Amino acid sequence: MAESLLKELYGDYYEVYSAGTNPDSVNPYTVKVMADRGIDISMNRSKSLNEFKGKEFDYVVTVCDGEGDACPFFPGGKIYIHKSFQDPASVNIDEDEKIKFFTQIRNEIEGWIKETF
Repeated sequence: MAESLLKELYGDYYEVYSAGTNPDSVNPYTVKVMADRGIDISMNRSKSLNEFKGKEFDYVVTVCDGEGDACPFFPGGKIYIHKSFQDPASVNIDEDEKIKFFTQIRNEIEGWIKETF
């Protein structure tokens, strides 16, 4: 979500990439709530940190929740920024509540991006 929101809001100013330690398919709830926001990520794929090994970045931004697994460290950044958001995929609730929770986290991330960047 953060990658797509940052691209949507400030893609003219930043070259944005996203990766994780355990890439998997893009969560269908994420696809839905981003589509509700007018952003189509249905063709996106999860990428591994290894895909960007050796690349230098002006900013490395982490948005992991910090609970359970530690946030990954990515060498090569000039400035590191972290904000903790709960992982909406980690909650076990019914479908309607899950959509609401994914939407809430999407809105929190968007608000933080607007305040920070």
